[in-house]
Amino acid sequence: MISLNGSSSFLKNPSICKSCRTSDEAQRNPVAFVRVRSKPAGRCRAASDGNGRAVVDGALSEDGSSSSSSSSSSSSSVVELDSKSVVRVGGPDVYGEDRASEDQLVTPWAVSVASGYTLLRDPHHNKALAFSERERDAHYLRGLLPPIVVSQDLQVKKIMHNLRQYQVPLQKYMAMMDLQETSERLFYKLLIDHVEELLPVVYTPTVGEACQKYGSIFRRPQGLFISLKEKGKILEVLKNWPQRNIQVIVVTDGERILGLGDLGCQGMGIPVGKLSLYTALGGVRPSACLPVTIDVGTNNENLLKDEFYIGLRRRRATGEEYAELLHEFMTAVKQIYGEKVLIQFEDFANHNAFELLEKYGTTHLVFNDDIQGTASVVLAGLIAALKFVGGTLADQRFLFLGAGEAGTGIAELMALEVSKQTNVPVEEARKKIWLVDSKGLIVNSRCESLQHFKKPWAHEHEPINELVDAVKVIKPTVLIGTSGVGRTFTEDVVKAMAALNDKPIILSLSNPTSQSECTAEEAYKWSQGRAIFASGSPFPPVEYKGKTLVPGQANNAYIFPGLGLGLIMSGAIRVHNEMLLAASEALAAQVTRENFDKGLIYPPFIDIRKISAQIAADVAAKAYELGLATRLPQPKDLVKYAESCMYSPTYRSYR
Repeated sequence: MISLNGSSSFLKNPSICKSCRTSDEAQRNPVAFVRVRSKPAGRCRAASDGNGRAVVDGALSEDGSSSSSSSSSSSSSVVELDSKSVVRVGGPDVYGEDRASEDQLVTPWAVSVASGYTLLRDPHHNKALAFSERERDAHYLRGLLPPIVVSQDLQVKKIMHNLRQYQVPLQKYMAMMDLQETSERLFYKLLIDHVEELLPVVYTPTVGEACQKYGSIFRRPQGLFISLKEKGKILEVLKNWPQRNIQVIVVTDGERILGLGDLGCQGMGIPVGKLSLYTALGGVRPSACLPVTIDVGTNNENLLKDEFYIGLRRRRATGEEYAELLHEFMTAVKQIYGEKVLIQFEDFANHNAFELLEKYGTTHLVFNDDIQGTASVVLAGLIAALKFVGGTLADQRFLFLGAGEAGTGIAELMALEVSKQTNVPVEEARKKIWLVDSKGLIVNSRCESLQHFKKPWAHEHEPINELVDAVKVIKPTVLIGTSGVGRTFTEDVVKAMAALNDKPIILSLSNPTSQSECTAEEAYKWSQGRAIFASGSPFPPVEYKGKTLVPGQANNAYIFPGLGLGLIMSGAIRVHNEMLLAASEALAAQVTRENFDKGLIYPPFIDIRKISAQIAADVAAKAYELGLATRLPQPKDLVKYAESCMYSPTYRSYR
């Protein structure tokens, strides 16, 4: 394999291109043999053809072949590399990673061969001590590594040993991010093999602290930062990203990071973390993922005064200025990556989140994890719980604390599922779902002052200010917290739920752990061990009267990686609510009686890749059913196809 990048040596041969140079160092170094055929002066376009050659100025087709009329045409130029010296992956390019950099502009003729010292510092190909004896000879690694050769499994064992020495979660997070920038495959191998232990490190709750301190711990960029300074130039900014075959973008403006509020530019930790999970849990290859932060300023006074803050030092842009920047971004993304790139909105404030989803849902492949992902995973938990407790979703009464993106998103998806099960209108299904916000129960008398996304949940009832009073009057069977305010499910509230229900379902979903409405221990203790409990952030098992109760985690990571994989592998062009329902039902079907007897309403994360493959298959099937899939013909076995599409972090052999 060869690498084409802007930091490489210039070719000096004037017969190639008047603007091109080759350094003396490149001529002296013992790297792969390079044979050059000249072309007229002008701007050069280079790409790997996947066969050990760098094709210049010839656009590549989707299968990696040159689209020029003839390979021998005088209009094409080729940098050919001796096949014995080129660093390449053995075997077929199953995941398309060898073509991930194809059709890149280079300035000009910047060609480097991944070999020796450079190879050790390339995170995509570095194997460190796992390079074999033959590879060390072939790629000029002798003397650059200690003599021992170790397996990838032993590397994983050593890193886990070192990580467990850290007492501070943020230190573990920083160590993991350093590993990702040093050896990409080892990072994902580690995360996949130890997903239950490391998920809280690379994502919630630790990522919340990482975002708060992002300016202080920032070492190297891991995504694209697009600010108001780039207005009018976003298309060019996207071209600065080295990869072209992007399939998933996670974007945030940092205004509502978890339950921590406005963290501005430092919200980049969220897209980076989410996309790590797309790869580890859903099998989307790393080179197809792009983290983006839209920096429009921040209203966080502490950050504006922080000398280490890395974002724009101004108040947040709003109105037309904000909308124009976002529209330019969405237009540029579609222009450069095509219609089938999945754009996941993450941690936008309520007013922008709903507006963006509504505006671009009909023109782009977009998904809001806070609204739709949370809804899908919560619905899955409820379906699984009722499978063992008894009753149907339509039999339940729901009370939410919190009426923002997550709360209204969950409520709407539940209403759709009830409507689907009972064949009643969605408006009728909404009548058993009640929401409480900061001003109390949402009722008709408040309609004039309500935000538009709350109005469907305003029912005819007397105003109620306190949550505990709402519980006693509404008599819910399910209590769901999405308020972002910690310790709001008080002892009185939980005891009221336990008095009304033999098996009260209590979901404390706010992140991070400090913002959870109650802890697992509190829910079990105050309900005499009868509560069916799940939370947004993880809690440890609880001992209650000689029984070990294991709280479930309603983690969006159950849903979005599999959903994304299903959209990608079917070539879907839009996200439909039916796909979210399919994802929920697929996840709920993975919960066993044994899981439930331990207190779990979600399957163990240890099986997450199999779960993601099943979700992907069901989502893809729904895309084909709705006529939204473009990848034809439809595979006969979608589960096996999903598994075959998944990225593998196992080291490859170089020759």
